[in-house]
Amino acid sequence: MGRKLGESAASSGIGNADQLVRLLQKTFHLEIAFDYFSPFLLGHELPGKGCAENPRIEKCSQQHREIGRTVCSVIFIFPESSTIRWAWRLLGYVLPVRLLLNLRTMILLALLPGAAVSAEVTLPKILSSHMVVQRDLPVHIWGLAPPGQGVSVTFRGETHSTKAGQLGRWSIYLSPGVAGGPFQLIVQGAPMAPGGTSASAQTITLDDILVGDVWVASGQSNMEFEMRKGATADEDLPRAANARIRLLTVKRRASEYAQDDADTDGWATSTPDTAKDFSAVAWYFAREIEEREHVPVGVIDATWGGTVAEAWTRLAALGEDAALAPLFVSWGRMTEHESDALLADKEEQQQIEEAKAQGKPEPKFPWHPDLPSWGPGQLYNGMIAPLTPFPIRGVIWYQGESNSQLVRAPLYKRIFSTLIEDWRRQWGVGDFPFLYVQISSFTSTPIEDWATLREQQLKTLELRNTAMAVTIDIGNPDNVHPTDKVDVGLRLARAARALSYGESIEYSGPIYRQATPEGNAIRVWFDHTQGLTAKGGALTGFEIAGVDGKFSPATATIEGATVLVTSPSVSEPVFVRYGWANSPQCNLFNGEGLPASPFTSEK
Repeated sequence: MGRKLGESAASSGIGNADQLVRLLQKTFHLEIAFDYFSPFLLGHELPGKGCAENPRIEKCSQQHREIGRTVCSVIFIFPESSTIRWAWRLLGYVLPVRLLLNLRTMILLALLPGAAVSAEVTLPKILSSHMVVQRDLPVHIWGLAPPGQGVSVTFRGETHSTKAGQLGRWSIYLSPGVAGGPFQLIVQGAPMAPGGTSASAQTITLDDILVGDVWVASGQSNMEFEMRKGATADEDLPRAANARIRLLTVKRRASEYAQDDADTDGWATSTPDTAKDFSAVAWYFAREIEEREHVPVGVIDATWGGTVAEAWTRLAALGEDAALAPLFVSWGRMTEHESDALLADKEEQQQIEEAKAQGKPEPKFPWHPDLPSWGPGQLYNGMIAPLTPFPIRGVIWYQGESNSQLVRAPLYKRIFSTLIEDWRRQWGVGDFPFLYVQISSFTSTPIEDWATLREQQLKTLELRNTAMAVTIDIGNPDNVHPTDKVDVGLRLARAARALSYGESIEYSGPIYRQATPEGNAIRVWFDHTQGLTAKGGALTGFEIAGVDGKFSPATATIEGATVLVTSPSVSEPVFVRYGWANSPQCNLFNGEGLPASPFTSEK
């Protein structure tokens, strides 16, 4: 039995018995508790840890020895949770609380994979070879190591050192630098003092690191939409190789608490193979920025289709705003009905299988969201929180379709503003540009209000250093996932070039400013109006209403930088709106070919 238990410890990644003993005694201060039970964990046959060779073990009672042997055997051979609970209950009758807790920690650690109990310096997965680090900001390198161990980082000829804290965390900032590379980054763990857990220095080397601009791309399915599905994929993918564009995909993960590390395979250079499953919008954005600004660009794809904005927002930030209480009511109702939803999914799947077996068309059913992916804060915890120690240039965002339900849409500005402001706080690199896409044109259903959602997105422009790419002209009324992602990426890149890179270019279509009644007409004033024009003929998409709020179709005429709107049905117009439908027909553009955002003047 002893030898088997020793083999179990070895298979967990422990090099030898002495190494495990030193690790546990140094790190967890198990003292006599470990000495009592090490023979039963590591085996009497292993050198240096038999009872006869350890005078402290001679002090332990025969009763404790037998209990230790029994408990360790039970845990290793019968790992079912009920059996383990029984074993701890037995120990609780005969051992002091502190001794019991220490023993429990020791045994659980012995069962963990080697990485979990490794005495090595480790880095989060976001820090890998081929990464881009943000230029002109301090370079942040962080990770885990045995408590008290020295760690040094060398990058671009600069070396800084620190020691891991009590919880094993360490963090080093190196000086900012200009764009360039490739560079090598070396992380080295110093040898521990005698009796420690590390017998020699450990070195981690990251190669092919560029210094440039890092952008986070997040949101739901239209940002997640892969390049290989795009309208121009056949033309663009074969030319996707670009050593100055680096890609990192964060895998889907919902979590009830903030994660330290992202689930990712690390950074990769852009190639036809690495780009094909990457966000199309993010890739076209990166290509345009790299070509225009002549700097390396790294893009982090953290997306999950069919998700709501509150799932991407830190839970405490949502909870600080009482006006967002309906979100938690909605979430509670979802959890209450999840059992029924799972049963419905099972029944629907059975019907699909039966239809396939009979050669019939598959029946269609309403879409059901994955429950955790809609939990307030859960996608922030699992996919965004691990990224926040990594300095970035800004964020591009495409989301909103899942918040378009009648009960959700009116809250969107409040949720979205909370998300933007809190992400900026968590990253701690200032009010970085937050560039987002206004949802496009889709017929949808009567229970969704895309017009109100777009208005909520429009109002979010009140926040500093934000910009919105309008896509009302490139949607597909019959498909919530339009395949033209090139123009979406280029419009976001225009906004970045203006807001983040300081280019003097037009980056937005006409944006509603105000409306003033003029007798039986109403005049609309816009920003971003140079070269105001109606694309494809007469101006369409305008409606006006009197004090009763009943809107009627109207005739609209461009007059300089304004639009004058009238209707024979409304003699004294007070309100005006444009493109107010899920899938509207509207054609107001400026001279740069950028479409006007739908809007309403009604408060």
